[in-house]
Amino acid sequence: MRTVIPDAAAMHEFGRTVAGLLRAGDLIVLTGPLGAGKTTFTRGLGEGLQVRGSVTSPTFVLARTHPSTVGGPPLVHVDAYRLGSALELDDLDIDFARSIVVVEWGRGMLDGIADSWLDIEIERPVGASQAAASVTADPTEVLDATEVFDLDEPRTVTVTPHGPRWADSGEFSE
Repeated sequence: MRTVIPDAAAMHEFGRTVAGLLRAGDLIVLTGPLGAGKTTFTRGLGEGLQVRGSVTSPTFVLARTHPSTVGGPPLVHVDAYRLGSALELDDLDIDFARSIVVVEWGRGMLDGIADSWLDIEIERPVGASQAAASVTADPTEVLDATEVFDLDEPRTVTVTPHGPRWADSGEFSE
């Protein structure tokens, strides 16, 4: 399935919608450049799953677990950017079977981890990085990457289901 998400609010809502399709044991791999909307999508997912805590990028902690407030599975949000292999991902000791796991930057790291997953690729406009560079005139000012790169522009989202969990679901067909 390939679709255009018009803005950040719609990306958040897309995450809420996908949350309604998930169950314990589901895995989502998010791919896209900085500021594509990976964390915005995951915030919506967390809201849809009704988890506790603010969903923020786990860049420095690698993985953050958000327990359900309604008795559902927890959401585990992983940033695999600094991980080198599936073995390092496995070393995080995530309970994949009883959680819904979102792995940012995880493409190519699923060998032996899961037999089914959703691959969600988010593409932002090519000119966004140049526009983001002009957001601040002070080059010494430190901004959160989402402040700089999450310009409210359309994103192209491609969802590719993998494995038996998604084989006959029909949820993400064109």
